[in-house]
Amino acid sequence: MPEQSTTVRDVAALKVARVGRVEKSDDPLRPFRLVDADGTEVATVNEFLHHMLADDASPTSLRSYAYELLAWVRFLRAVDVPWHLASRVEARDFALWLKTTKKPLRRRRPDAPAPGSVNPVTGKAAPGENYAARTRRHARAVIRSFYKYHRETHGWPLINPFPQGGAADEGSPNAHHNPIQPFRQPTRRGTYQPKEPKPTPRIIPDQAFNDLFAGLKYNRDRALIAFYISTGARASELLGVPQCLVSPGDQTIGVVRKGSQVLQHLPASADAFVLLRLNQQDLRGMVPKHPSEPLWWTLRRPFHPLEYDAARMVFTRANQLLGANWTQHDLRHRAAKRMVRDPNLTLADVQWVMGHAHITTTEICIAFTPDEVVAHVLAHHERRRAEQAKPPAPPAPGYRPEVLAALFGTSAAGGESR
Repeated sequence: MPEQSTTVRDVAALKVARVGRVEKSDDPLRPFRLVDADGTEVATVNEFLHHMLADDASPTSLRSYAYELLAWVRFLRAVDVPWHLASRVEARDFALWLKTTKKPLRRRRPDAPAPGSVNPVTGKAAPGENYAARTRRHARAVIRSFYKYHRETHGWPLINPFPQGGAADEGSPNAHHNPIQPFRQPTRRGTYQPKEPKPTPRIIPDQAFNDLFAGLKYNRDRALIAFYISTGARASELLGVPQCLVSPGDQTIGVVRKGSQVLQHLPASADAFVLLRLNQQDLRGMVPKHPSEPLWWTLRRPFHPLEYDAARMVFTRANQLLGANWTQHDLRHRAAKRMVRDPNLTLADVQWVMGHAHITTTEICIAFTPDEVVAHVLAHHERRRAEQAKPPAPPAPGYRPEVLAALFGTSAAGGESR
């Protein structure tokens, strides 16, 4: 086991070069690979990605994991530590570096909001300059699983820089419990795992949704929004629908779920199918019509299947008109919230439609949003004010007001005595 240095590394002065890259290929067995600064493959990472693919991970997951491991490889290169000799010291410094470093500068629109600023229309904050807690938590989980794979497959390295934490890492803390002592509570958060506040899903209010819908110019965009809001499907799921999975007669549309990859026919509103038909009429004779062809197409020549970035721009243009920053995922939250509030739908119904693996995820939609709580409390204060403004009820027959005033300290009119 390598001896760990007690020297405290100056993380603030650390220069992590942006060398190496993630390459995409057309090879179905190697959709993504990681190459080093000199263009050679990082064999240990690519072996791990190959293992993930065999374990039925999606290409998007492979891409996400590859980029997280690229950041780890770059960091280890900056501190001059081989990957198999990385210890808790490197894990600590990597966590500090992610927490304090600024994200790489990207080309931003001139009218883009300042990082971390709160939109006055939606109340949602723009992405900040530093990496979010969720991003840092994901990076930690990826690196941990990478080392776990190599330890289980090859028996080395002996140290996983990021321990699992919690009960699984501590064994059974109450195996030899002394009845005189209180029970020990295992830690729930792993070492160097960022704390992340539980987010409250934001939904688009009715008036804001009407304004957003009114800002759309084309039947295709209106149809997309109508399907988003009525099915609750994810953006990538709805964009991947072929023409054969649309059934206006049954009023369903088939989507392949992001996580389970299972085909599921979701019920949609009648308005969504009407708008879809209008979109198909607009593109009649200009795009292929076949059961295996995509359902959604671009509106300009040369016509291409509609991809996520192009669909996102639909929202971007509508948001610019409204001065808002709503996202496609906000429509999914709105759909879930509307279904949860319907007394004729059970929570299990909503779970099935939303494609949640656990009903606890669906239960998040039960909670009121901050705006709703504020409205409820203000209504409570207004009801109390109205009650206090009401004239007091007259005394019951047989009771004289002056006697009640002497007994309870109130005037004959029912007000408090001075």
